[in-house]
Amino acid sequence: MILTTSPLLLTSSLAAAVGYLVLAAGHRALGARVTQGVLALTWFLHGASLLIYWVESPGRFGFASAMSVTAWMVSTIYGIETQLQPKLRARWTLAALGAAAILLNLLYPGTVHPRLPSIWLPLHWALGIASYGLIGAAVFHALLLRRADDAMRNAHAEDGQLPVLALERLMFQFVTAGFIFLTATLVAGAGFAEVLYGSGWRWDHKTIFSLLAWLSLGTLLGARWRLGWRGKRAARLLYASAGLLLMGYVGTRFVLEVLLNRA
Repeated sequence: MILTTSPLLLTSSLAAAVGYLVLAAGHRALGARVTQGVLALTWFLHGASLLIYWVESPGRFGFASAMSVTAWMVSTIYGIETQLQPKLRARWTLAALGAAAILLNLLYPGTVHPRLPSIWLPLHWALGIASYGLIGAAVFHALLLRRADDAMRNAHAEDGQLPVLALERLMFQFVTAGFIFLTATLVAGAGFAEVLYGSGWRWDHKTIFSLLAWLSLGTLLGARWRLGWRGKRAARLLYASAGLLLMGYVGTRFVLEVLLNRA
């Protein structure tokens, strides 16, 4: 549902979206220092827009909000990593997705929950969004890994590029962290189902997709540990897991909010 947006929220959101688009369009022409500066400013504006969003409409949340927070978290992780790993270069896809998430959040700001059924619900949301952000970071690294691997196989490796093994290690570190947070999300949802929803465990689309994502990520980590899975095989299972996780909340809420126009 598209709602009227305050001038402050509209300005900060559009400024952040423009910043991401500048990074996406000019990532090759901008120097390293300029890129870092634009990324830092865009990250700040994106975070400010999210803060304004929640201050102006407490309890409002939806599929686009989840995507926007996830994009901001991935940008945060990337910004930290570029300080620790200067060879990790900016990618236009990350910036383009950030801009898209911000604009979607302006168009579809979600629904208001005026009375939270429990003080545990924000914790449940926070754990879930953290798992989204970490798995999103893992997918981003999987894409970088595929590109680096293809370049190496075709003898077109870029100078100063982060080694393939380093990218792979980072990818699995984020998968592990995301799996831990997703496990905590499911445990919180099961443990507090009565106070959160007024009933026991609910076998709805969100629960089923989240459990399938959890099983898929667990299989990936188990196969990595026991069978040494890596490369394209591991990346494919990661993409499938991320898709299932995305369907768990974002996909379900998209259908309700946009296709069915229901809260």
